[in-house]
Amino acid sequence: MPYCRIDDGTEIYYQEYGSGDRHLICSQIDHDYTVFSFEREMSRRGFHVYLLTDRGFGKSTHTTENYGLGWYDRFADDVIAFADKMGIDKFVYSGASHGSGVGWHLCLRNPERLICLFADVAGPLSPEGVPVEGILSGNDVTAEKDPNAPEFCSLPDFFYIPNDDPAINERRRLCKEADAALRASDNYEEIYESPETMRINTGPALIGLRTEEKLREALKTIKTPVLMLGGTEDVISTPELMIRTAKCLPNCKLVIHSGFGHVLDIFEELADDAVRFYENVVNTGRYYTPVDNTPIYGIL
Repeated sequence: MPYCRIDDGTEIYYQEYGSGDRHLICSQIDHDYTVFSFEREMSRRGFHVYLLTDRGFGKSTHTTENYGLGWYDRFADDVIAFADKMGIDKFVYSGASHGSGVGWHLCLRNPERLICLFADVAGPLSPEGVPVEGILSGNDVTAEKDPNAPEFCSLPDFFYIPNDDPAINERRRLCKEADAALRASDNYEEIYESPETMRINTGPALIGLRTEEKLREALKTIKTPVLMLGGTEDVISTPELMIRTAKCLPNCKLVIHSGFGHVLDIFEELADDAVRFYENVVNTGRYYTPVDNTPIYGIL
């Protein structure tokens, strides 16, 4: 299995797809089978894709250290360390939900390394009203598992909105089967639910800003071109939340798909948008298609 040693005590597990010099890095805490699917699709569109698992989670090195309000800074620094180890100067960062949180921190900490950001169901959530006591103590309030709680892939009203497309439903069925098989594996708890992992409480991205006003001020400083992707039925990264973010970002394109929730499992469609966005950024430095000033109906 491929690992990258970040520092003396930490190895990051990663998967690699595709080849070439159009580098795309994604870092997630999740291990389910859908979370990296958009990025895997991008490897079929000519991108050299690296899928990282954040330190403390999954097959990456588990840790007893608590980074308090700085977990996402730590994840972002690990992405930069990984890129350095791989000899990658500039790259696209892509992430969904928690993974997009790493992207916001990269935009603020290392904008010179980013070509653009693909931010899928990205929020970010407002830091106002978020209790920080559990984050600072490293006590994850979700660590106590309800044995009657449904698994991730059986939450259609939360993540997967019912859909009449047979291909999408077959994709979801296969995802659920794969997730169930993983959870039934002998070493699942050791790898994915160790005591060290279950105590981690990262809080939301940008929690250190503490107020909505400071969050908006920070977003307005981000010059990195950002493609935001969302769903009309998302109850976490709501359309209203993403519109708020898009209003703050000076170089942003927001695409909201009707009838989807916190999982946009239309990876081919997302990849179409992402490739076009990337090519516009690289070829013109803008997030939109070059304007043709040829006269239109005699107006110009």
